[in-house]
Amino acid sequence: MARILWAALALISLPAAAPARRVTVTVLATTDLHGNLYPVDYFTGKPSDRGLAKIATLVRAARRDAPNALLIDCGDTIQGTPVETVYQSYVTTGRLPLHLKFRGRALRHDPMMAAMNQLGYTALVLGNHDFNFGLKNLDHARRDAGFPWLSANTVVEPGSLARPFDPYIVRTVDGVKVAIIGLTTPAIPEWEEPAHYQGYRFLDAQQVAQSEVATLRRDVHPDMVIAAVHAGLGRPERRHSPGAEPPENMVLDIAKEVRGLDAIVFGHSHQQLAGDRVGDVLLVQPKNWGGSLARLDFTLDDSSGHWRVVDKASRLIPVKPETVADPEILSIARPYHELAERFLNTPVAESPVDMTGRIARFEDTALVDAIQTVQLANTGADVSFTALFYPGVTIPKGPVTVRQIAALYVYDNELYTLQGDGRMVKDALENAARFFRTCPDRACSHGPLVSHEAAGFNYDMAEGVDYEIDLTRPEGQRIVNLNWHGRPLDPNQKLRIAVNNYRAGGSGGYGMFRNATVLWKSNTDIRTLIIEYYSTHHRLPARASGNWRIVPPAAVTVLEREEAAQ
Repeated sequence: MARILWAALALISLPAAAPARRVTVTVLATTDLHGNLYPVDYFTGKPSDRGLAKIATLVRAARRDAPNALLIDCGDTIQGTPVETVYQSYVTTGRLPLHLKFRGRALRHDPMMAAMNQLGYTALVLGNHDFNFGLKNLDHARRDAGFPWLSANTVVEPGSLARPFDPYIVRTVDGVKVAIIGLTTPAIPEWEEPAHYQGYRFLDAQQVAQSEVATLRRDVHPDMVIAAVHAGLGRPERRHSPGAEPPENMVLDIAKEVRGLDAIVFGHSHQQLAGDRVGDVLLVQPKNWGGSLARLDFTLDDSSGHWRVVDKASRLIPVKPETVADPEILSIARPYHELAERFLNTPVAESPVDMTGRIARFEDTALVDAIQTVQLANTGADVSFTALFYPGVTIPKGPVTVRQIAALYVYDNELYTLQGDGRMVKDALENAARFFRTCPDRACSHGPLVSHEAAGFNYDMAEGVDYEIDLTRPEGQRIVNLNWHGRPLDPNQKLRIAVNNYRAGGSGGYGMFRNATVLWKSNTDIRTLIIEYYSTHHRLPARASGNWRIVPPAAVTVLEREEAAQ
């Protein structure tokens, strides 16, 4: 009896177990900022609900209730708007375009890095467009950054003096150890000049993720692991043979196959995803150009003796017209912005007619032919392919500025000449025609006729051949009356074909170009070629060549009605 009494007293004297703690870890994310600092559309000169200055306001608001939030960016940061283009041109050449002069202090630091430093970014993931201006510019921006650039699958070649990228970072938030692994689309060699990535090799992102996450879990013992990825989901746009396109998008594969991940925040594809799940992995993609801020909240408790994620949620916080731009970011950006504006307002040519991109994807226009003219003139090609990347472009009759010319081509793509043939041209046009849906009836009396399965920036038009796109026919059989020099185009006819570097790499379904022999490459971007051409020739085309059309005509009426309803 005494022994039982002593045992009971011993139990009473033990200290009570500490109650389980719960904490919330917040991660904020941006992606594909592409040099957007000011809330302005540089190609129209009008205010726009985008940019890091407005994102900064959302970040500061989120930090008021999550002061220890981590802030990451998923890449494609130092290329895009004229703010970065003008600055990067100066870094590369030591001179400004069109003899612009600095006003005020010299611009020594990359504008995006300066702003992101001020905002306190935790890390940035390497993007493919960050290589566009070459390694000198890339390294310059990295030196300016007060935070690490991550890419576990971008490794230094043996013997190279290239600067390695950190594979991951580990940060402690409210006692929780958080690991963030960075991954980059490995398709960069398909798109970039070898000199732009010399010394680096790009490994399979899924395989590297499996290895790195396993190593982290074993050796570092983080409580959470997040993958920050510059790559898209990878949902197939079309059915094509293996290897037809570069392996650029793999987020779904990573989510399905890599064990030990809590979430993936990603970019590259310029889509947005507020939150989805693959198993227990949370998937989030903020809007490009600083259109929204992703917020991921993870609830953890330690009731099991260690931190365990018990809940996770995400949302996108949009930039709105009423979102106030952060004055500190505007102050940093102002000298770069003013320099870009002076460049954009420089007159370079005359337009003999009013032009608009509103219907330029539905009928041949002088606007698109203005691009084709430059590509054919620079390459001597037989056939030229281009998309209208920004259908909102307008060029009024009269003087034309750099801004209006630049709006014709909003990406820093380079121009290639490929050795191809008639079959390649036909296949490329069939791929482009996926932008449209098949008519619901023979008369094409109603829509919708624009497909949501193919992006408009992947809809290329061709110059140098004549053709029709018959929307009464099924996908893959829509290109009819395809002629070259007035005769049906022979599939075996050898042709020199002008395309941009992304088409040459097979992106957007253009796998027919991927392994073609490259005969010539430009040493500058296509937008600069357009500006230089019309600075010399002074006059844009007055009318379209009329080499292609959509049939039946009723389909064009429906398409124009759809566009007007946007």
